[in-house]
Amino acid sequence: MTQLGRLGTGIGWRPEIAEAVEHMPGIDWVEAVSENLCPGHLPESLRRLRERGVTVVPHGVSLGLGGADRPDESRLAALAERAELLGAPLVTEHIAFVRAGGALTASPSLEAGHLLPVPRTRDALDVLCENVRIAQAALPVPLAVENIAALLCWPGEEMTEGQFLYDLVDRTGVRLLIDVANLHTNHVNRGEDPARALDELPVEAIAYVHVAGGFERDGVWHDSHAHPVPRPVLDILADLASRVTPPGVLLERDENFPEPGELERELAAIRGTLEKAGATAGVNGTAKSEPSPVPAASGTSALTGAPTAAAGHGPDLTPTPAADHAPGPDRAPAPPARPDPGLDPASPPVPDPGLAPARQRLALAQAALLSALVAGTPVPEGFDRARTGVQARALAAKRADVVAKVAAELPELLGDGYRTAFLGYAQGRPMTGGYRRDALDFAEHLLLAGQPRDARTRHLLRDWWLERSGPAPRSQRPAARLARATRRALLRH
Repeated sequence: MTQLGRLGTGIGWRPEIAEAVEHMPGIDWVEAVSENLCPGHLPESLRRLRERGVTVVPHGVSLGLGGADRPDESRLAALAERAELLGAPLVTEHIAFVRAGGALTASPSLEAGHLLPVPRTRDALDVLCENVRIAQAALPVPLAVENIAALLCWPGEEMTEGQFLYDLVDRTGVRLLIDVANLHTNHVNRGEDPARALDELPVEAIAYVHVAGGFERDGVWHDSHAHPVPRPVLDILADLASRVTPPGVLLERDENFPEPGELERELAAIRGTLEKAGATAGVNGTAKSEPSPVPAASGTSALTGAPTAAAGHGPDLTPTPAADHAPGPDRAPAPPARPDPGLDPASPPVPDPGLAPARQRLALAQAALLSALVAGTPVPEGFDRARTGVQARALAAKRADVVAKVAAELPELLGDGYRTAFLGYAQGRPMTGGYRRDALDFAEHLLLAGQPRDARTRHLLRDWWLERSGPAPRSQRPAARLARATRRALLRH
């Protein structure tokens, strides 16, 4: 069974900074977005890093473990394929939902295009635990899950973030990827105390830590990953590092990439924060927890000693508890354990039919919220309408940004009018088939509306759309439907 060793200091690998990362001193490992990797065409930069012995960890963003549905088998298979391709010691994903609707709600499927928070309720925890076990059984290496940043709060939550994560680890043996920037985001946006979260969550279960920047506007913190790491985030990192020695710490940057020297200075600040926190803990005589794997065959919870239902590779990374992280009187009581056939790590967990009502309740709640965010339906009762509006605008802006990346010809063709046109298109038109489909639907929408007005630009947009909107290039497939739609657009113009 795989055991997780020390990772060290790393940086998020992105194509825009690939060359800089290769030449950056002191990089022990990198993390790459799993969905951006093609198994048959691994970027040469990642190939060279691996040849040098640099660990590469695939980081998933679309599995939706916090959603009401069971994890999609094809997405799990893709994540497993990338883990094996990279020889990764673990894979990571998020405690979030990214889509809603569908069979459980008898409504159209909707895509968020972003990570949305899971309600901290018993229903959501039960569903998440089973989804995590399904993922653990399907993956060839251990799984760690990440806390996310949130702009809004769910009404009727039953647990704090720390309690929710504690129970998740206790019931599944999963490791945690703690993003200290997200703890800061939730402090600003939701009034949650990062120190209390660190008090309550099992820090000894941490696989590694994310550090990133953002910005504040009108009292709302946006976790942009496009700005320098602020001092409050480093302070939370220092607090965490005074409690536990994290196996790895990674700097994330996704947009607005600075010069390599600035990234190196941010990494130096992170290393300095860790060293100072460690030295301070030693001077003060503070005992620090050390992540320590236990044998996979133990079959017991690392936090309470009770039997656990973790399946697959989850127990490989189950931590040894620190005495001061045992459940306290203010921690929400654990729910009664269900008998679970998934106790055998050699076989996938059997779906629990008793979870069907919880899955449906969660599905209805998530579909109502997502519909309000991306389709303009009424905001569900109990949600802050202003914050819901902020989240809706943030989703639309991110959608426009990602479409501009996956279909770079669109902003080139439309120029300064791209963003205004896309946001107008997106209003009331939810994404249902991913960003590439969204780009094609946007182009079709413009053509049918007789846009752009400039005939040459419209002609180029039409050719672009015709070439990409089918399963094969124009020269290799019938294009009757596409031609008819184009003719309709021209006639309307």
